[in-house]
Amino acid sequence: MSDSDLKFDDNKKGTIKARWEEQFDQIATPFEQFVKQETTSGFVLMAAALVALIMANTALGPYYEHMLHIEGGFAIGEFGMTKTLHHWINDGLMTLFFLVVGLELKREFLVGELADPQAAALPIVAAIGGMAIPALTFAFLVDDPTNLRGWGIPMATDIAFALGVIALLAGRVPKALITFLVALAIVDDLGAVLVIAIFYTADLQMQYLVVGAAIVGLLVAMNFFGIRRPQPYLFVGILLWLALLQSGVHATLAGVITAFTIPTKPRFEPGAFSRRMRELLYRFDETYKEGDSILKNENMVAVVQTFETGIHGVQTPLQRLEHSMHVWVALIILPIFALFNAGVVIQFDNFLSSLAHPVTIGIAAGLLFGKFVGITGAAIIAIKMGLAKLPTGVNMKHIAGASLLGGIGFTMSIFIADLAYLGHPELITQAKLGIIGASVIAGIAGTLVLLQATKK
Repeated sequence: MSDSDLKFDDNKKGTIKARWEEQFDQIATPFEQFVKQETTSGFVLMAAALVALIMANTALGPYYEHMLHIEGGFAIGEFGMTKTLHHWINDGLMTLFFLVVGLELKREFLVGELADPQAAALPIVAAIGGMAIPALTFAFLVDDPTNLRGWGIPMATDIAFALGVIALLAGRVPKALITFLVALAIVDDLGAVLVIAIFYTADLQMQYLVVGAAIVGLLVAMNFFGIRRPQPYLFVGILLWLALLQSGVHATLAGVITAFTIPTKPRFEPGAFSRRMRELLYRFDETYKEGDSILKNENMVAVVQTFETGIHGVQTPLQRLEHSMHVWVALIILPIFALFNAGVVIQFDNFLSSLAHPVTIGIAAGLLFGKFVGITGAAIIAIKMGLAKLPTGVNMKHIAGASLLGGIGFTMSIFIADLAYLGHPELITQAKLGIIGASVIAGIAGTLVLLQATKK
């Protein structure tokens, strides 16, 4: 580390900090950390999607296609499994995404923005309208039974992309609007999970469903008997994933189910934790010697390790797991998913005919028209009926802009498209064309509306 990377803190004599260590002085709430990580994820997702599109439509196209179909697997005794890299990502890696979604849902309904019925009424009602109207819009424009299976595609909202767009407005948007959009997207995720579980399942294998139910029972029992470490739940969650993979229910739902069994009670009571930490800090100061390295002081090392145990113990397992997993999902797993799923081959010679395909039109109309009408309309009705009220500092122009941003479907929409049109690659291509095109337009339109709403 060079001298230019170090900074001397005049307010804290004897403290020399690297620039990245300055975050130690920053205290952010879980919601602020969530928004920051989702915003960063939105920009990384945009870059990954752009790379995928470039690869699919240039001389790199054959290599991109080959990458999707690389096969790999494992074998344990007589049991084995082989899938393409594309399937491992969509069926395996995305389970971790659904795990984080489940953790966010549980936290929001317990202590977050959805815990207060009065505050949660507006985003819940708006989310319901934002799911129902896009599905009905798609069904109205598409009549072929095979094409109609994609009715769930325009229901989804990509929170990472939406917050990434809001970040471009550089603080001109009321914080309450961000809270509204996050709550709406989380309810939207819950709706998407239910749609996948109920409507997009293959032929059910009852013996594996029974095994899965037994594993869920084990997870609940672990919570009941006070197992507080997240690791055992993750191990049993892998067993649940294997059971659901064979059952016909989409395996990624194992992530949501496992998340809902993660304990929400800490090992240590906050008051006792505070007293113990003060005692340990006193011992740390007593054993500290000016200029002494912690490597040479075993007492200091012991105190710091006890600190770490206490910090982990006062946090709930749900908080710890969500905090540790969210960065990996937001900055690695979702960009990988985008890289492997956003590579749509655009036939420029018949581009207009591709855009005129019923599936493409239905999805685009659902995400653009359906989301805007559904979210804004439901919000107006809820406010007029006295079921909800606008958050402080937010007006209907803000809601309209957020409704347009709700039309950015991307991650969950592409995921549902792969399930809806399984075995129909040409329809998956048309669906992705509609999703990507509508998401771009929705992002631009939502930004313009919010700029106008916040214009000084």
